[in-house]
Amino acid sequence: MSISPFFRSPFTDITGGMISHQMLGNCQKEEMRYMDCLEAYGLDRGRGKCLHLFGDFHECQTKTKQFQRFVAMRKERERQIAEGKLKGDNEYVSPRVDSF
Repeated sequence: MSISPFFRSPFTDITGGMISHQMLGNCQKEEMRYMDCLEAYGLDRGRGKCLHLFGDFHECQTKTKQFQRFVAMRKERERQIAEGKLKGDNEYVSPRVDSF
């Protein structure tokens, strides 16, 4: 993953910050923590030192762990239906509102 442009010019400096999550983004805090860490350590050392912050930022963007949890819960529900533990109206009951 390349964060820094291959060729630097005044144009790349002006347009470098155009794509970010700072304006109406859900991942503002994670992105800012990652960028602050990169600024503190520099680009080369920061890639290794700030890897945990990049992981948090990437999860916020892609929601892969959340989707994997959803798939696991769906598989468990389908397994219980196949075994006969959930029948009739109980097959697709939504969880309680405060169960998260």
